Amino acid sequence: MPDKKNLSERDICTQYINPALQRSGWDFATQVREEVSFTKGRVIVRGKLHSRGQQKRADHVLYFAPNLPIAVIEAKDNKHTLGDGMQQALGYAETLDTPFAFSSNGDGFLMHDRTGQRTPIEQELALDEFPGPEELWQRYCCWKGIASSEKRTTVETPYYDDGSGKAPRYYQVNAINRSIEAIAKGQKRILLVMATGTGKSYTAFQIIWRLWKAKAKKRILFLADRNILVDQIRTNDFKPFGPAMTKIVNRQANKAFEIYLSLYQAVTGTEEEQNIYRQFSPDFFDLVVIDECHRGSAAEDSAWREVLDYFSGATHIGLTATPKETREVSNSHYFGEPVYTYSLRQGIDDGFLAPYKVVRIDIDKDLQGWRPEKGQTDKNGRLIEDRIYNQKDFDRTLILELRTELVARKITEYLKAIDPYAKTIVFCEDIDHAERMRQALVNLNPERIRENRKYVMRITGDEKEGKAELDNFIDPESRYPVIATTSKLLTTGVDAQTCKFVVLDQRIVSMTEFKQMIGRGTRINEDFGKYWFTIMDFKKATELFADPAFDGDPAQIFEPKVDESPVPPDEPDLRGEEEILPPPDPPLPLLPLLPPEAPGEKRIKYVIGGEVTVYVVAERVQYYGPDGRLITESLKDYTRRAVRKEFASLDDFLRRWTSADRKQVVLEELEAQGVLLEALADEVGKKYGKTFDPFDLICHVAFDRPPLSRRERVEQIRKRDVFSQYGVQAQRVLAGLLDKYADAGIQDLENIGVLTLDPFSQLGTPHELVRAFGGKPAYLKAVRDLEQQLYA
Repeated sequence: MPDKKNLSERDICTQYINPALQRSGWDFATQVREEVSFTKGRVIVRGKLHSRGQQKRADHVLYFAPNLPIAVIEAKDNKHTLGDGMQQALGYAETLDTPFAFSSNGDGFLMHDRTGQRTPIEQELALDEFPGPEELWQRYCCWKGIASSEKRTTVETPYYDDGSGKAPRYYQVNAINRSIEAIAKGQKRILLVMATGTGKSYTAFQIIWRLWKAKAKKRILFLADRNILVDQIRTNDFKPFGPAMTKIVNRQANKAFEIYLSLYQAVTGTEEEQNIYRQFSPDFFDLVVIDECHRGSAAEDSAWREVLDYFSGATHIGLTATPKETREVSNSHYFGEPVYTYSLRQGIDDGFLAPYKVVRIDIDKDLQGWRPEKGQTDKNGRLIEDRIYNQKDFDRTLILELRTELVARKITEYLKAIDPYAKTIVFCEDIDHAERMRQALVNLNPERIRENRKYVMRITGDEKEGKAELDNFIDPESRYPVIATTSKLLTTGVDAQTCKFVVLDQRIVSMTEFKQMIGRGTRINEDFGKYWFTIMDFKKATELFADPAFDGDPAQIFEPKVDESPVPPDEPDLRGEEEILPPPDPPLPLLPLLPPEAPGEKRIKYVIGGEVTVYVVAERVQYYGPDGRLITESLKDYTRRAVRKEFASLDDFLRRWTSADRKQVVLEELEAQGVLLEALADEVGKKYGKTFDPFDLICHVAFDRPPLSRRERVEQIRKRDVFSQYGVQAQRVLAGLLDKYADAGIQDLENIGVLTLDPFSQLGTPHELVRAFGGKPAYLKAVRDLEQQLYA
């Protein structure tokens, strides 16, 4: 039998851990999964390219049932001690929401009980003492307070499985199980907070499915306040409910179904006879799910809240990416604290959501303001009120036509630089601004408009043709429309999977609204190459990224109203979905708001033509950093700090660089720490007018060494006689590798697959070229020697 000390980690799993699990009764077909990757690996943007960071992977995850993970095992080889893997196992257990963590080196197990039910918390177990599934499940149920058979039946009911292999992601599993367990224990109000793009509708479906199949909830109402939301979930995530499901679309309630989907507007009205929900008895539904619960029904005195109050005996589940906590509205006051939260930062770190960069553009008149001359009139002959107009006024009370044109030009320039067909949402102040922006973009993109007039579309609630293109805009298969100008309609609930460019030319004072707008770009769609997105900000909206409330836990400051019989406000105009939004949050302390308009008063807009010029004062790019915040210092300062955190001196860096078999590994390590080499290459390259190698960028920026361009390094080698030891064929290969290095950098030099490309394919097959060096080991050594010469 081989010495245990010489066995690999995988051998330890196969020869010692797995037999121990089998002896204690764990079923490897249904209860044990090995090498479970539960994150995707953070997306690391490299200029126009991207890579993935390391996935989190557990050696073993144990399940009592397919939907119920209860333990994690981290294995180490036998050179490690029994507990060397425990801290890693605990990190995975916290992420996967499992109460038990185990570490093993093949000699036995160290068990950590996170339930706090037993002491000691950690204890060593022999290989034949590993607890069986029923023992751990009993302890799990006692910990969760679901020990009764009825509660266990509800919790153990499986997910919907269509046989395609699709399964909930780990955070969806956590959200589903936490919700089911809370309901099994009798909790009546549930709040789930999940970032935009993380699959709230799919999570809600699985919760409803399990409760419905367990007969814990028999009649369910799903409420939303956008028709597109209801239609999307009906045809997608909720489709398996089939004939048991209906959408309330007329004024007569049909009580023959079990799953009901509805708009608030479809069941409420200003007249009592229009309130369809009252055709159901108050106890008809035993579960009500409220999508985007921060919106229409969030306020205590809203007419839509009456629906929830009417069905108050049912369990209510609120879903939102942006819980609202203001003095007038509070999700946590109504639902309680969230049973589970999955933030944007977590989603980006896990690789399920797209990171972003911010292009911040400041315009002179926005910063300095503008004051009319005495007696000056606008294009329509109106006398302009004499005062200083600034950012809060533009496109609301004062229109500078050249400002609109400038914004449209910057958008067009960026799209031409990255991808003219990148799906783009431009958020404008109002419908009029969205229309003017559409016209400006049309005029700046004549060649694209000739290809298809729908290249740019205004998609707002008042315009039928634009709204009709919404499905095409969010359809990844449809190229057109490419650019959508809007005000509010695309703010929330629109699943724009391939949106790569979000433009903010709207003054945003609501954190909730800001999060929703940013959320339009956070989805990843690998099939269509969408891994990251850009935010272009013209109105300082991205200053809200610095607010702790952006990706933190909102504090409750709600003050309940003392009036017990509030009068609901007038119902909103239902003709266009743009107008049915609830009022925005109270402003954050950013810029003063305009005075409120009198009821029925139409806002006056002064229109100023070409006589008032505008120009860009400052433009800077900010990147999403590894700590979840924007990098606001200069890229060079940030790089210097990040590199010196890893390498105390130039000698430290050079030792690591020289000792690495593949230099690309060192670069990937730095990029994983947030060093943005492609962006740095652009910045430094523009200054010197040259293309630099990452090695030179790091030495120059972090350690103040003068940089050499890649071509300068290649020329230095060609002046030295370093190829004479090789035959003619091998010398041609090395010369070609140098050319590849000069053009594309170190990654091509270290990738043996480059031998399949020109000019190497003209010299021979990869096998023949490698043989010219005497075989693959000799070829790889020659490449390493070449690298040593390059960086000597």
